Amino acid sequence: MLARLKASSSSSSSSSKDSSSSEFDILVVGGGATGAGVAVDAAARGLRVALVEREDFASGTSSRSTKLVHGGVRYLEKAFLNLDYSQYKLVVEALRERAVFLKIAPYLTYELPILMPVYSLLTLPYYWAGAKFYGWFAGREALAPSFFMGRGRALEHFPALKAEGLVGALVYYDGAHNDSRMNLALAMTAAREGAAVANYVEVVELVKDDGSDGGVPQVRGAVVRDRMTGETFTVRARGVVNATGPYADGLRRLDASAGVSGADAADKAAAAVTPIIAPSAGVHLIVPNYFSPRRFGMLDPNTSDGRVVFMLPWQGHMLVGTTDTPVPGVATHPVPSEGEIDWLLAEVGKYLEPGSPRLTRSDVLAAWSGIRPLVKPPSSDGADGKTEALVRSHYIGVSESGLVTVAGGKWTTYRAMAEETVDAAIARFGLAARARSGCVTLRLPLVGTAGWTPSLAMRLAQQTGLSAETASHLVESYGDLAALVAADAVAGLAPGAAAAEAARLAPGFPHLRAEVSHAVRREFALTAVDVLARRTRLAMVDVEAARRALPTVVAVMGDALKWDVARRRREVAEAEAFLETMGLGVIGSAAAAPAAAAAPAGVAANSNPAAVAARTGLGLGTAEKARSSAPWSLWGAQKA
Repeated sequence: MLARLKASSSSSSSSSKDSSSSEFDILVVGGGATGAGVAVDAAARGLRVALVEREDFASGTSSRSTKLVHGGVRYLEKAFLNLDYSQYKLVVEALRERAVFLKIAPYLTYELPILMPVYSLLTLPYYWAGAKFYGWFAGREALAPSFFMGRGRALEHFPALKAEGLVGALVYYDGAHNDSRMNLALAMTAAREGAAVANYVEVVELVKDDGSDGGVPQVRGAVVRDRMTGETFTVRARGVVNATGPYADGLRRLDASAGVSGADAADKAAAAVTPIIAPSAGVHLIVPNYFSPRRFGMLDPNTSDGRVVFMLPWQGHMLVGTTDTPVPGVATHPVPSEGEIDWLLAEVGKYLEPGSPRLTRSDVLAAWSGIRPLVKPPSSDGADGKTEALVRSHYIGVSESGLVTVAGGKWTTYRAMAEETVDAAIARFGLAARARSGCVTLRLPLVGTAGWTPSLAMRLAQQTGLSAETASHLVESYGDLAALVAADAVAGLAPGAAAAEAARLAPGFPHLRAEVSHAVRREFALTAVDVLARRTRLAMVDVEAARRALPTVVAVMGDALKWDVARRRREVAEAEAFLETMGLGVIGSAAAAPAAAAAPAGVAANSNPAAVAARTGLGLGTAEKARSSAPWSLWGAQKA
């Protein structure tokens, strides 16, 4: 992947029409849901696409969502109460996109019934009508119909629910997903479709032509830095798409200052850019699943400050969220505040039976914050009173120099945003003749989908001897590629795979050691945090379990990537610092930090070449390329 990016440096900056040129048609900056979606869409149309992400894929907002794939019942309520057509359009679009999720990545996305407790007969018609309209607006893409559940059944499903005054519950259906693995599937699908995809590559400067045609100099690529090696090189493209989420204004400022003579003039040009991002922090908690029903989520539509709070089953635990707090800036790893954690605990506590166990700080297994890139077009002065209508709407704009920026929106609408963005990029960059088709992502299965069936986990357990829990976990994470992980897990073991079950990353969790090596070879993983937070999700679910698994993760990755002792120690230190931001520090931990895994004899002292090699050929280590050729054949069959 890096070789393809570097090859574009030798291309002419703007005018070549040679289809064999190594210059890309589109350079996408940002590897979150939107950026990866743009790369998939553009590559599937036959365009030459590069995607760079300065951290890991989904390292920011895209891995810290509420995990819902939904239209948004509260947006529908706003549409009715405020007669707001833009909110209505957002809901209808999101409900359509929810159905696309379920079709193109069924192993990562699923239907989830959500329960709304009813404590007054007066509110029942209101909830009932809202749920029915929500299903009705989905049209042919509607999920199971909503229904009323009586008091007895509600308490049967949710024993901890406060019984006093309970009339029953209104149940409606929405979608949910594993967000970071969905993001990863998008990046891998973009690579399958021909895109050059690389994480830990950051843009340090935008490259412009000389404007010799008499117009404003146009953006024709970027100078990037490989954060694993420190190497800097140029990636040339006919145009650049800014899909950096909360950091969109930063790249817009870089665009404004690029090519401006003099440091003072460049600074003034950057300062003149009107911000479009209004960052907002959303905090989520993870608590044990005995506080909630295993098969139902719950919605609190009447919090103390008017927001809504979800309590959802996720990864064998209960997810609670979210807050919506404006923040002055964008932190790479935002930390939830004590006040936000206490507020969420108090809101959930209102619905728990007084005689049941209370939800306290000691029950919190993880607490993390994500920054929403709420957007407002720069043409708006904020005086029209319509800012709420823009909260989850997206914005696509083009600068004078041709930088296409896409910002805002929500996870559920990533695909529609990507389609509009690629359409705009094709028009601006003059790529219509180079695209072999229009948008095909409505029906394009993501990596892991082609061979998936609802019975795949059962067959995997039967064929490998893995437990049903482990087999289900693998299929729900990897789809039809779960067989590769399972084969690695049981390779060389006696029938029954008891040793594979014993080789779990953390007691009480289904994640296997084999998933770590799989992440290195086939999923772009370059750091321990990549594995703990975004490949296995362990850090998002239980930070103490992730801390205990850290030495094993570093040992497996270190052996695969030939890390020396210093690199292994640095990985442990950086991972523990990351876990502090995931609640380890806020929740409190008296456990001692784990020691770094010792380097085996003969480990190369320099880890950088191995890290680079791990990214050549879509994250496949050179020693593993031959044995992992099967999935590439499978992906080719998917594409056909």
